[in-house]
Amino acid sequence: MTHRTTPRPTLQAVLFDMDGTLVDTERLWWEAVEQVADGLGHGLTGADQPEVLGRPVEHTAAWLGGITGAPVPEIAEELHREFAHRVRTGVVPRPGATRLLDALARDGVPTALVTASPRSVADTVLRALGAERFAVSVTADDTEHTKPAPDPYLAACRALGVEPAACVAVEDTPTGVTSAEAAGCAVLAVPSLAPIAPAAGRTVLASLEEVTPDGLRAMVAPRELRVMSWNLWCGGTEVDDHRAKQLKVITETGADVVGLQETYGDSARELADALGWHHHRAGDNLGVISRYPVTARLGDPDVGFYGGTGVRIRLDDGQRLDVWTAHLDHTPYGPYEAAFDGLAADELIAHEGVRLAQMREILRRIADAADDAVPVVLTGDFNAPSHLDRQDVEWPVTRAAEEAGLRDSYREAHPDPAREPGHTWSPVHGLHEDGSGRPEPQDRIDFVLHRGLRVLDSRTVVSGTPRCWPDVAGNDWPSDHAAVVTTFALPRAAAPGAAQPAGPTAGG
Repeated sequence: MTHRTTPRPTLQAVLFDMDGTLVDTERLWWEAVEQVADGLGHGLTGADQPEVLGRPVEHTAAWLGGITGAPVPEIAEELHREFAHRVRTGVVPRPGATRLLDALARDGVPTALVTASPRSVADTVLRALGAERFAVSVTADDTEHTKPAPDPYLAACRALGVEPAACVAVEDTPTGVTSAEAAGCAVLAVPSLAPIAPAAGRTVLASLEEVTPDGLRAMVAPRELRVMSWNLWCGGTEVDDHRAKQLKVITETGADVVGLQETYGDSARELADALGWHHHRAGDNLGVISRYPVTARLGDPDVGFYGGTGVRIRLDDGQRLDVWTAHLDHTPYGPYEAAFDGLAADELIAHEGVRLAQMREILRRIADAADDAVPVVLTGDFNAPSHLDRQDVEWPVTRAAEEAGLRDSYREAHPDPAREPGHTWSPVHGLHEDGSGRPEPQDRIDFVLHRGLRVLDSRTVVSGTPRCWPDVAGNDWPSDHAAVVTTFALPRAAAPGAAQPAGPTAGG
């Protein structure tokens, strides 16, 4: 089948905060606020950081006015005056700042200045740094809302004609980090005075001296994980040389993790051993195999033929992921009842009770094992169509998964079911098995659902041109289901944080 690949993002721009990131003005801002506050009878302490650090003059002036009762316009004017004086006489580039700007210019990567300072201050700094280094500058005067709102970074991206997800924002304060992450940018945090905790999608370094354009590119290039859902069909035993054919499929798809159904005993172990992978077997029907280590086994290890099981895996950088596989009861089969018996939508939905109960039990187990910091993938043969595919029937099994926060990766990649139905049942059943000559209903009943990941691509997989049942022994494809393979972009694990500087914080 045709494989449509989502283009990989590249680094489109680097968006720099100004104060404390490119120039050493955090200290100057703190000193200006401290002097004004002292004159009003308020001595700054570390507890005042959130109202000063990374905040525009207007915010800090309003805060000081509320504490001291002094007129806010007068406080703002004095803050502007004190800070501007210090900037004019004391702007010093942060270590590595000009070197990094020059390196990005040589590589043709556009840069923007994004600051919560007013235009008058930003222009003074731009003259010191070289205004020609920046394609765009956004100040507190240029958007209705400034940091920590996402508006300044979104405005810079619009002006540059780039996508936030393909940009790295370089920040030194928690306020700025909040703004950039809310806009959808990857964030490089280089704390000046205030500590910043590492987090997924955020890199924390001690200095710009450590930063290179290639390192910034790596921050927007997705880390990928390819997850497959595959019903092996009686363990594959209906097809000659089935184990070798299964291994060939897994290898050629580039799958990293496979949720298996109808394993018929030791298929998961045998496949994993042949691949040099890790595995989990639950009961005689379900298993997960993974090129990454399995650190925990989830759900009931003695699950019956129908049900669900899961594992927690650890990726190379320590990122964790929960991967579940499910197999739901195959009778009564809704597409048969719709096509052959002519049941109405309400009757079809009423007959989904067994599968719906099984799904709810699996979702309960997923919730019991969940960790908010750990993404979840649920693979499976649900033996039921999706509510996203048919407008006439609100199929409840997939709806229940959606209501639990799980998203359908195939429909994210291919939102039009008429154009790309994604049928997985059945590549070997063109006619119904009862000998009546009736066409077999073709449906999408195998899924890769997820929570907490981003879909790069999803496809159904069938190798070769399988002959139809019962003449299947020589097929290259060793199953009666198509597999589903989804490529996810993984959130980057939190980078190790450098030692954080102590002392009072400042911002601007």
